[in-house]
Amino acid sequence: MSHSLHVATRKGLFTITPTPGSARTWSITQTAFLGDNVSMVLPRNKTIFAGLNHGHFGVKMHRSTDGGRTWELIAAPAFPPKPENEPDTLCPMRGIVIPWSVQLIWALEAGPDGKLWCGTIPGGLFTSTDDGSTWSLVDSLWNKPERKKWFGGGYDYPGIHSICLNAATPKRITLGVSCGGVWVSEDGGATWACRADGMRNEYTPPDQAQDPNTQDAHRLVQCAAKPDHFWVQHHNGIFRSTDNSASWQEVTFNAKPAAFGFAVAVHPQDPDTAWFVPAIKDEKRIPVDGKLVVSRTRDGGRTFDILTTGLPQQHAYDIAYRHCLEVAPDGRTLAMGTTTGSLYLSDNAGESWQCVSNHLPPVHAVRFAE
Repeated sequence: MSHSLHVATRKGLFTITPTPGSARTWSITQTAFLGDNVSMVLPRNKTIFAGLNHGHFGVKMHRSTDGGRTWELIAAPAFPPKPENEPDTLCPMRGIVIPWSVQLIWALEAGPDGKLWCGTIPGGLFTSTDDGSTWSLVDSLWNKPERKKWFGGGYDYPGIHSICLNAATPKRITLGVSCGGVWVSEDGGATWACRADGMRNEYTPPDQAQDPNTQDAHRLVQCAAKPDHFWVQHHNGIFRSTDNSASWQEVTFNAKPAAFGFAVAVHPQDPDTAWFVPAIKDEKRIPVDGKLVVSRTRDGGRTFDILTTGLPQQHAYDIAYRHCLEVAPDGRTLAMGTTTGSLYLSDNAGESWQCVSNHLPPVHAVRFAE
C-alpha cells in the first residue's frame, strides 16, 4: 500500500501514511485546520483542496500546493446575487425557505480536463477553470424547474453530494442528489436530465414512490473502467445501473445484514464488485446488532459477503456516512471512517481491517492520494 489518505473530520484534516518499513501499519503524519470543521477534501497530485464550514462565519475553501504543508485561502463557491423578482423556493418537505447561499461544500471532484466541480447544500453545482481561484454556478441545472421538487433528507435542504466524471466520457457529468435523484449531462453541463427510473422510495405517498426527482440517492459511484456502470446506496435500498443511468435495478432484497446505509464504493476495474456499510434504517442509524460490518458483492448484487475481521463486533455504534468509504485505484486498499471517530484500513479488499485510530473527530470524508 503506497497510498496516502486524507481524512476530513469535524475538527480538522488528517493525513495518514504507511509507516516506513511496515506495509500494514499506518499512522497520522500531518494535520491541518485543527479545531475547524472540514466538510470535504480533494487531493489532486500535489495540490489539495479543502472545504470548511465555519457555521456563522460561512463556508471557506483552502488550497495547498505542497502536499498539505501550507495552505492558502481561496474563493469559495458562492451564488450570484438573487434577482429582484426571483421568488423564494420552499422545501417541499419542510415548507421552509431554501437559502440563496452556500451552506455546505458537500462534493469536490476534478475532471479529466482539470476543471474542478463542487456540489453544495442547497443543491448548487459550481465549476472552476482556474484551480479554484474563481467559481461559477452552473445555471443550466440551478434553473431546472424540477429542482424545486428537491428536498432535504438528513439535512434541512437538498444537496449535491456525488459528482461522477470519467476520462473515457469527458463531456458526461453524473450527479447524486439528496433528495433529488440522479442527474446526467452529456454535454459538459449545458443541459441536464434526471435519470432515476427504477428507483423507489417509501417516504412519499405510494403514487409518488417512483418519481425520479424525489429519490434519495445517499451516495452515487461510477466504475472507472466501465463508465456506464453505477451503484447507488439509496435511502430505501441498493440500486445498480449498467446502461449509463438509463435504468436502475434494485438489489435490495439480496443485501445482508441490511440494505440501508450511506456509503458505497465500487471496484475501479470490476463493476460487479462493490462495498457497503449496512445499518438499521432509518431513524435508528446504528449497525445491526451493534456489530460494525462491511458488506461486499462480487457478482453484481446477486449475493453479498459480510466482512467482519478486525471490526468491532460488540456494542459498536459507528455509522459510515456518504464519503467515508473509499477504494484506492489498486482495487484492494480500502478506507472507512465513522461517526465515532474510528478509522479502518484494509489491504485485501475488505477481508480484514486494521484500526488506525478510535479517537479522531467524527469523520466526514476519506480520500486516497498517490
